[in-house]
Amino acid sequence: MTGDTPREVIASLRRYLEEVRETGVEGLPLAAPAPSVSAAEASSASAVFGDARETLDDIRREMGGCHRCALGAGRTNLVFGVGNPAARLMIIGEAPGRDEDLRGEPFVGEAGQLLTKIIEAMGFAREDVYICNVLKCRPPHNRDPASAEIEACSSFMLRQVKAVAPEAILALGTFAAQTILGTKEPISRLRGRFHDYHGIPLMPTLHPAFLLRNPERKRDVWDDVRQVMGLLGKEVPGKGDRR
Repeated sequence: MTGDTPREVIASLRRYLEEVRETGVEGLPLAAPAPSVSAAEASSASAVFGDARETLDDIRREMGGCHRCALGAGRTNLVFGVGNPAARLMIIGEAPGRDEDLRGEPFVGEAGQLLTKIIEAMGFAREDVYICNVLKCRPPHNRDPASAEIEACSSFMLRQVKAVAPEAILALGTFAAQTILGTKEPISRLRGRFHDYHGIPLMPTLHPAFLLRNPERKRDVWDDVRQVMGLLGKEVPGKGDRR
């Protein structure tokens, strides 16, 4: 219809529609119907997670046999994470230790056993929560992670958080809390109060490995997790009552 006047184009279109109507078609759809989603749901999901939220399996497949930093060459297993992919509570530690490197699962050694007791004291089973570390490979001799290792791995941790979309996060120990929150404040100043992490309340607390060496500090952790329990609507025992 190149060169036709607007009046001629409209006339041609009218004739076409009349021919279509004669075949029994009453109307033509403008677009395929969209799934029914409330405006509030669409706005909330888009604002926090974008238009398409990836899954933990998506992230693990992308990591593959990760060698994005030097730690990949010395590991036994990549320790991705474990637990409920739709958990209300997410727990994030620093990096795998020897036991975790051997088994490919976070928090399975002595500190992991204490963490399981903490989780159960909060009214959850271990499989109810999601557990991971900032780093997915063990640093040699359990040394502090290097900045290049953090840079290579921390984005995957953030993507895990977004995939799980928990209602609360418990960050275990100085390194995890400082790395996640982007601060150098000591854990003594960070713990005991919620911090915002991409719209999710995050509670820093002491690492279970630290508690094994300093059992008198368990009361501090209990005070922290009681606040998380209250946030999640769990029954909170009295302040002096430790399970």
